[in-house]
Amino acid sequence: MEPVAVGLVGAGPWAEMAHAPAIAGGPHTRLAGVWARRPEAADELAGRYRAPSYERVEDLFDACEAVAFCVPPAVQAELGVLAAKAGKALLLEKPLAADLAGARRLADAIDDAGVASQMVFTFRYSPVTTAFLARAEALAPFGGHASNISGALHGGPFATPWRLERGAVLDIGPHVIDLLDAALGRVTGVRAHGNPLGWVGMLLEHETGAVSEASVCMAAAGDIPPARIEVYGSAGSADLRGFEYGQAVYAEMAAQFAATVRAGGGHRLDARHGLRIQQIIDEVERQLAS
Repeated sequence: MEPVAVGLVGAGPWAEMAHAPAIAGGPHTRLAGVWARRPEAADELAGRYRAPSYERVEDLFDACEAVAFCVPPAVQAELGVLAAKAGKALLLEKPLAADLAGARRLADAIDDAGVASQMVFTFRYSPVTTAFLARAEALAPFGGHASNISGALHGGPFATPWRLERGAVLDIGPHVIDLLDAALGRVTGVRAHGNPLGWVGMLLEHETGAVSEASVCMAAAGDIPPARIEVYGSAGSADLRGFEYGQAVYAEMAAQFAATVRAGGGHRLDARHGLRIQQIIDEVERQLAS
């Protein structure tokens, strides 16, 4: 099929690591251009792939048929609405927005415009994760647990203002909740305790009757074990350790997005799925604040 012309909004570390090389690498997509709040960053990243950069985000929209977002959640919620109204398909980062109201506005704008959408739940594009979820489904699972622990808040490319303010729940919470939701059934309830800038524990209830526990932290130090998820059922157990990501995973994400764009939607990880995960995150943050 003809490669999908994808414009990239954002030129930070994650855009450099994942989005730009995956989109520019083809063969299903091509990088149509880059826009960022810092024009010099957009120029540098676009030039690396011999793509144009744009001073106005509206000009980027005019130059592409789909838009990939790699910006803070609040910015994604604002600019995503504009892209949807411009008739562009959207590749969206998690979380969908900085808050539930913004997530609803974005999901509604996508529905109203009738454009395709797909979320970047990175680990879901790994064949290792796909195999784990297939094993989990065969177990008739009744419970499980997951953890994602890091020291990202202490510094480095992901110690960004919104992460330093909101912590682990908003950043890595969507990954963990999405994986448990996929392995054990839709999450229907949550109880949470802890501190988003320290350690947070969540007890999840699933529509299947299964229950799970999740721990997230971005303030750890020392020798930190890899992220993991384990599922148990009447027919055995399955585990996933050290969630896989990298260029092959990003390429699969881009290939699936191209197929979603050409099909006009229908991806299982669309904006409505992102909104449902954000509703759980919102409830967790509400409980922690109270």
